[in-house]
Amino acid sequence: MSPASTWFARYQPWRRRAEAGFWVLVLTVQMLANSITTWIDLGNAPFWQPLLWEASSNLVIGLLIPLLVAFERRFPLRWGLLGRHLPLHLAGTLVFCLLHVLAMMGLRHLVYDALDTPYPIGAWSRVFGYEYLKDLRSYVMILAAVLSYRLLLLRLQGEARMLDAPEPAPGAALSAAPPAGERPERFLVRKLRKEFLIAAGDIAWLQAQGNYVGLHVNGHDYLLRSTLADFLLQLDPARFARVHRSYAVNLDQVAEIEPLDGGDAKLRMKDGSLVPCSRRYRDALGQPR
Repeated sequence: MSPASTWFARYQPWRRRAEAGFWVLVLTVQMLANSITTWIDLGNAPFWQPLLWEASSNLVIGLLIPLLVAFERRFPLRWGLLGRHLPLHLAGTLVFCLLHVLAMMGLRHLVYDALDTPYPIGAWSRVFGYEYLKDLRSYVMILAAVLSYRLLLLRLQGEARMLDAPEPAPGAALSAAPPAGERPERFLVRKLRKEFLIAAGDIAWLQAQGNYVGLHVNGHDYLLRSTLADFLLQLDPARFARVHRSYAVNLDQVAEIEPLDGGDAKLRMKDGSLVPCSRRYRDALGQPR
């Protein structure tokens, strides 16, 4: 296993905490820096006021980031989809700003009311216009950071595509199962500027991951742009079976089946990994091949 693959495997258990910690750190540094500069600009204002303004603003932005990431996953910004999805994201900037302004103003009013201090606010049209310019920049910068991070992970993890069939246009679905003789036997994998082939029969199991399918091969993970249902149409149904809403397995790679309460099961694969099997799909394991 390459150093990059080793690092990536070790990173996985810490990934969610690292991602959340990154945004906490960025927003905290931004809050403190903006609070200090605003306090200096105000001259004789107490420091708690600019600190409250920036803390409420950055707290709300932090809460909106997961919603923004989920929105981009639902309407991804890829070249082939920009014409349809870019207008939705432009509208999304308005919703983002509206939620940001309403929530942070509400928080500020609560604190000012608790301190029995009037909260000065200008005309809503002026406030919204001023905040929208800042939130538009924040929206773009957040998406740029998320997409750059996702691209980095793809390069470390590896991205696969079908070799024997023409590469589909971005966002296109694999809508029909090819004849048995035309099913791809190998896939081209790009990883860290290197290309190599993996055999379809070496895939131990598959997992749906948003707009991708994760191919688990000899302890390595590779992503292929497709839904799990569409990609299974490209594989031999006598060898590969869906065992869960988000998982499918190579039946030749199943070592044992561990029944669970309620009819579900765990599949222990020959590489030692565990794959969930739901009661709905369990019958597929016993079908004649």
